Amino acid sequence: MKWLYATLLCVAFSFNVFAEVEKVEASVDKNPVMIDEAIVLSVTAYGDPKREAFDSSPLLKDFVVGRTSVSSKTSIINFDTTRTTTWSTTLFPRGKGKFTIPAFTIEGKQTKPISIEVVDVKQDANQPARDYYVTTEVDAHSVYLHQQIRYTVKLFLATNIERGSLDAPKLAKAQIKQLGEDKQYTDIVNGRRYQVIERTFAVIPQQSGDFTIRGPVFSGEVMASNSSQRFGFFNRTHEVNRIGPDIDITVKSKPENVSYHWLPSEFVRLDEEWQSEEFVVGEPVTRTVSLTAVGLVEEQLPELPQHYPPHFKLYPDQAVTATVDKNNTLIAQRKESIAIIPTQAGEFVLPEVTIPWFNVLTEQTEYATLPARTITIKSAPASSQATSPALPASETKAETADWRAEEPKSSPGSTLNYSIVWMLVALLFIALTGWMYTWTRYRKLKAAYETNRNQVPSSETKNNELAYKQLINDIESGHSTHIYQSLMNWINTFAPKRVNAPAEWSATQVLQPHVDNLFASEYGNHASTWDSKAFKKQISTLHKQFKNSDDKGAAALPTLYPQ
Repeated sequence: MKWLYATLLCVAFSFNVFAEVEKVEASVDKNPVMIDEAIVLSVTAYGDPKREAFDSSPLLKDFVVGRTSVSSKTSIINFDTTRTTTWSTTLFPRGKGKFTIPAFTIEGKQTKPISIEVVDVKQDANQPARDYYVTTEVDAHSVYLHQQIRYTVKLFLATNIERGSLDAPKLAKAQIKQLGEDKQYTDIVNGRRYQVIERTFAVIPQQSGDFTIRGPVFSGEVMASNSSQRFGFFNRTHEVNRIGPDIDITVKSKPENVSYHWLPSEFVRLDEEWQSEEFVVGEPVTRTVSLTAVGLVEEQLPELPQHYPPHFKLYPDQAVTATVDKNNTLIAQRKESIAIIPTQAGEFVLPEVTIPWFNVLTEQTEYATLPARTITIKSAPASSQATSPALPASETKAETADWRAEEPKSSPGSTLNYSIVWMLVALLFIALTGWMYTWTRYRKLKAAYETNRNQVPSSETKNNELAYKQLINDIESGHSTHIYQSLMNWINTFAPKRVNAPAEWSATQVLQPHVDNLFASEYGNHASTWDSKAFKKQISTLHKQFKNSDDKGAAALPTLYPQ
């Protein structure tokens, strides 16, 4: 009998479990509702629908849709089985006024529409103070493209919370970053004490136009106010949802007359640091230039211009960038370090470094500048020969006296030996003298021979031809030091007074890339190749220009120095 009863019960249960949806109902937990409060929409289907049968997308037009939870319940009363599925969704109104929650269809059954009235936040003297609410504010409602907006959100809590989360504000096509840590303090509003949690964000718009910053959403659990639940293990908390007010902003595009890299800021500056103030030929010195800007992120900073005279070998390091938060303001910085090796002694002028930027306070273009500076390059000191330290006079005299005291007295045999020694010394002296005379004479004859063989007129043209041939030979040999020295000698034959002049740096601009590649291929950290054929071709072109200018006269010479 018991077996039959259990079988009938299972059959009845199975028929009811897989029954179709009979009806669908929808309800909200409050109506009317304040604009910053959440509405909990509950849709209940009687039957056995699929869990994904509810679609909340029709609500996105008038509400901010939060998470949706699904729960199922089955009850059996007098062999009558009832099963329900409930979807609970948190909704935040997008504005005040009257809105309609549309009808939902669940497997052929439809709910009735619900009319919702959303009112503004009101706090009358006759009403009790609100327990929880969120405020938002910005430091500027009208900004330029890429200008930082300081966005502050405050959460007011009248009671302690068990747990909670506060989202970031939302703005399409904007970079949003939290500034610093949360601040917690107490405040009294309308005679009631609140615990305040303050959080600050930096909002950087990436597009111009009129936009709305959507307020952040707070979701948490607070202690229940019902004293009867105070001593139980369940239902000690209840859920609270609040949303911050939306804020409308206007983002202005950059002015039409701005053609430089766009840097909207309140303050921009350039700084430099030198590893040493002493400059010697062949010795590297590191220069670090820093660009600092307020209210920007590191990705917005441009590369720094690098202009140096031709008599320097340059080895730049990789740039270092960073963005820090100071006093609720973003500060971006870019540092570029470069190792400078002078190759020629003299005085040189490093040109000024200028970065244009747009002052958002004065709405004018300003310039961050490093002024030009003159540096003096010293020649490399000659290598000195190491000498052994001299003994003090007292020690020398003491050692001499001891040697003499120990010297044996001379004898007739020793006198003969000394005569032979002195004779050998005299012969050696004569041989050395003859060798020195022969060597000196050979050097003079060789110098005379070389002078006669390489004798050239003192005219500027023939000196230039000789220097040009020597430069070509050194380029073919591939020795960087000889190539650079021959290049300087060749340039000095047609412009000896222009090479070191700061105003004429452009004279060697066409050759500088080749020289940089030459030194980089031999001394650089990374493997690189030097195109000697291209260098010879450039030298040949300049040489032909020199000859043409020489035929036409001095007036044609400045064409070698394009501005």
